Amino acid sequence: MKSVLFDTNIILDIALKREPFFQDAIKLFSLIDDQKIVGFVTATTITDIYYLSKKANGHSKTIQFIESLLKIVEIIGIDKTTILKAISSKIKDFEDGIQVSAALLNDIEVIITRNEKDFIESNVIVNTPNEFLKNYQN
Repeated sequence: MKSVLFDTNIILDIALKREPFFQDAIKLFSLIDDQKIVGFVTATTITDIYYLSKKANGHSKTIQFIESLLKIVEIIGIDKTTILKAISSKIKDFEDGIQVSAALLNDIEVIITRNEKDFIESNVIVNTPNEFLKNYQN
């Protein structure tokens, strides 16, 4: 079973029902439901989701979303080792460096994001949702 790390933007696509991205994000989560992939997010993604989703959906609805999310995905902790690895990486965006470092330290096979260009220096395979879904079907 393939392990994937979801970038924050993919989770926000679901939380905020952002079109035209919502449908692909839902398809990815159906692969988790069907036990075809294992989904991961970082602990920092959870705090970012809360902050950004609360503005649009309010506290209660955002907490309900996070509780539902935690039933589906695994959480990767962010510690000193992860942060130091991100600092020394070639990834220019620090938050994305954290994602790559967390994936590497946890043997995650693929990062799924809509911002592939931010992960050019990644040592982990990076796919958009659409690319991953196409590759998975083949």
